[in-house]
Amino acid sequence: MKRMLYLFTSGKLLRMNNTLVFEKEDGKKVHLPVEQTDSICAFGEIDLNKRVLEFLTQKQIPLHFFNRYDYYSGTYYPREHLNSGFLILQQANFYNDGKKRTDLAKRFVRGSMQNMLSVLSYYNRRGKDLEREIEGLNALKERLEDTGTIDEAMAIEGNFRDLYYKCFDTIIDDSSFEFVSRTRQPPLNRLNALISFGNTMLYTTVLGEIYRTHLDPRIGYLHTTNFRSFSLNLDVAEVFKPILVDRLIFAMINKKQIQAKHFAKHLEGIYMNDSGKEIFVRAYDEKLKTTIKHPGLKRSVSYRYLIRLELYKIEKQITGERGYIPWKE
Repeated sequence: MKRMLYLFTSGKLLRMNNTLVFEKEDGKKVHLPVEQTDSICAFGEIDLNKRVLEFLTQKQIPLHFFNRYDYYSGTYYPREHLNSGFLILQQANFYNDGKKRTDLAKRFVRGSMQNMLSVLSYYNRRGKDLEREIEGLNALKERLEDTGTIDEAMAIEGNFRDLYYKCFDTIIDDSSFEFVSRTRQPPLNRLNALISFGNTMLYTTVLGEIYRTHLDPRIGYLHTTNFRSFSLNLDVAEVFKPILVDRLIFAMINKKQIQAKHFAKHLEGIYMNDSGKEIFVRAYDEKLKTTIKHPGLKRSVSYRYLIRLELYKIEKQITGERGYIPWKE
């Protein structure tokens, strides 16, 4: 099973014969296992040249860049080797059909809501009193069916997520990680910094999986296709955020794997330091490799491959073969 590779420090990315070498600022060289690498995430300042990009294209390895505050900057997306002209036309036609697009967008929202409720139910069964919140969220979820536009669906989802986030302080047993409210760019406290970092990791994971399918990541349905580079990965990530990011955050904080010392203040916001990022990424990588029994396939699959299967289901919805039913944990 291939995996994502993470470069946290600054240095040079070099091609040497038929492999890649990362030369750190102190001169130490690390050989990268390209044959086992699915994609690369670069958090430090990276120097590279055209030979490296040609090699990444040859090996079909996307390279994701993040700035010093962990914001996603962009991706070197190698030549699409699986893109299908037929499917791209199908994606575009599907997007331009208002009824079809709205239906698919609502399915993403429904999947997201279902998994948020699953997370709360999980902790409610383990002694966290969330009965009233779950009841209120279920009532709000029912209102999704009455929405006729994507904007209306996103408004319901926004209210739903606000109520969901208010449950975080009940789940987390650490006063150093109070939620208060959702803040982004910059995150204003440690918990928001963790959520933003985890979501960014998931966006790039989904983008890497889209690269292994016939889908074009630039055509999304819940998130408007416009001048942003990619939007389909944002759509699909909504379904998996609660189970892959939020539950991981709860577990790591409650087990003291992530602590206040793993954060620092920069300018107006709070960000994870290098140590914190490495700890989180290791746990996130392990989560992606975790296998679960898939009821449809009657075998175990990893969470990473589960994302790929979700993309295949979306392909079938777009081509009219089968309606898309989001994964429910």
